[in-house]
This record gives sequence, structure tokens and C-alpha cells, in this order.
Amino acid sequence: MCTIAVVGAVPRRTIEEIAELADVSRSTVSRVLNNHRSVRPDVRARVQQIIQEQRYAPRAAARSLASRRSNALGLLIPRSAMAIFSDPFFPYVIQGITETSTERGYFVMLSMVMHERERDFYERVLRGHHVDGLIMLSSDIDDPILPQLIRDETPLVLIGRHPYLSEVSTVDVDNREGAAQAVRHLIELGHRNIATITGPHNMAVAMDRRDGYKQALAEAGIPIRPELIVESDFTQAGGYEATGALLKPLPRTTTAVFVASDPMAVGALRAIQEHGLRIPEQLAIASFDDLPLATLVNPPLTTVHQPVQQLGSAAVDLLLNRLDASSEAPPDHVLLETHLVVRQSTIGASALQAR
Repeated sequence: MCTIAVVGAVPRRTIEEIAELADVSRSTVSRVLNNHRSVRPDVRARVQQIIQEQRYAPRAAARSLASRRSNALGLLIPRSAMAIFSDPFFPYVIQGITETSTERGYFVMLSMVMHERERDFYERVLRGHHVDGLIMLSSDIDDPILPQLIRDETPLVLIGRHPYLSEVSTVDVDNREGAAQAVRHLIELGHRNIATITGPHNMAVAMDRRDGYKQALAEAGIPIRPELIVESDFTQAGGYEATGALLKPLPRTTTAVFVASDPMAVGALRAIQEHGLRIPEQLAIASFDDLPLATLVNPPLTTVHQPVQQLGSAAVDLLLNRLDASSEAPPDHVLLETHLVVRQSTIGASALQAR
């Protein structure tokens, strides 16, 4: 038996190798091969040049397979499983995503990875063409994977606004206006010294709700006092610890606090009560989310309602619609409405019954 070597022959490349040489995903190469219109001209030219240089010719069977969809959507949440399932916000969003995906003939591949493992997800799932598009939930402003996804033209929808990446399609609520609604309510009740507990500074949702707090104070001519703004994370423990820190130096004139999420507010309630303060008589509290737990605590929370499950549903609809859209189509930004739900944590039972 002998082996015949062809001098000057170019080794047969795989589609994965072409993708790596062109610095794009496997799915982008597939879209170029199938003349899909959702590829930018400069990216198409780069991929075609690599294909020509490498004399790449996909097998007919592989090309046929590449033209089909996987009927799977990726859901990337850059958080630990413990953080996700201890916060009731996430399960409701996931429920909206999975229900709508099922109705439209797709299943969802959920990945819960911290930032340092996002590259593995990118290489194995996205470049492996295991999903047709991606939904990202709760992305930090400095998330390192986002620039790569944009450059790779990954079909992508963010749940939540990103302040610097306007070219990405998003689904969100007006967090700034929602927070302002809650603080205006406190001001209308006569409060002037209003504190706030915000989320992490590297998340747009936290920035927007903090800005809404400041906006409402400015509208009423109330000075913004930095010592009444405390940063924490979106957890019950975070709300508890931040409220404890806030109450220690708290002037007796401070009569209300706006907390950036319901889970944080549950922790805040506990801290306030441990300090012997009556709610709302001595310290009123308003929050954001209107999750079911807001009605289960004592007193029930005044909170800004956001359609949490609908955020997930709208993200799926937007992503599937964009899978068939032209690459020249501008990004879509869907903004869902919020409204304030007034309960006993701000006005008390007797006043609430009189309304």
C-alpha cells in the first residue's frame, strides 16, 4: 500500500477553520455560503476572500445542512445558578422566553456562566452553530463578550438597555421614568428627605433607576444629598446590609427610601423593623418590580410594576423577527410600560382604604 502526496495541494479546510481565519462565527460563514442577506458587505468580502484563498468548497451534504436552522435559541445569563434562582425576577423572565419559544417552534438552550467562562460558551455554542440566535439577560455594561458578538454579527437581543451599544436590539422598560414615578409618589405624600438604595454602578438598570430618583427630586426642587444614596446588589442580603448602613448615620428628618428592586426591599424591610422603626409612619419604603413577593411581606410593598414575563416573550418575538431581517435593518428597541402600584409600605392601611 502506498500513499500519494500531491505536491502544492492545499489541505482541505473545515468550515470551523474558515470561521477562525476570518475571525467570525461558523454561522456567519454559513450565511455567506448561502447568500443570506443578513451579512454586512465588509464581513461578506472578508469571508469570501478567505474561502477563495483556502480553496474551500463545502460538501453538498454539509452545505445543505448549514442552510437549515437548529430551531434552538440561546439564553445567556452571566450569573451563577444560585444568584439566578434565588432572585424571583429571573424565573419569570425565563418562563416568558420558554413559553413563547415553544409556541413558535423553538427550544431554549440556557447557559448560566460568569464572565470568565463566556468565551467557552461562545466557542462551543455559537461558533458550533448550535443555536440560531441569542438572548442575553442582565448584561453588565463592561461585559467582555458583547463586542465580539456584535463584530461577529450574532443574531442578538439584549433584555435591558446598554448605554454604549445602540446597534444591539433591546427589550426593556423605562427604568428611569418608573423610578421617578415612585419617588414622585413619596414627594406627593409630603416626604422631602428621601434616601435611595441603588443597584451596582456597572449595570444600566441600576444607573437608570438612580437617575430617575435624582430626576424626581430635581423636579420638586429638592437637593440631592450623596450621603442618602447607597449602592448594593439586587439581593435581599444586599438590601438588608445597605439599609443597615443607611440607618446608622440617618438623620431623623429622613422619612422615606426608594429601593431599586423588590428583593432588595424585602431585606430593607427587615433592617428597618430591626431598628425599631414603624413602616410607613416613621419610614416609608417604595421599590421596583411588583413581583408576587411584594404582596407577601408585611407591610405589602408599594412598587413600580414592570411586565417581567412579557420582557422574555417580547425578546423572543424580536429575535425571531430579526433572524429573517436584512442586515441593513436598524436595531429595534422595544420599551414596555411601567406603572406604580400603591400599597401599605408608603401610606398605611387606613389611608389606602380611604383612597
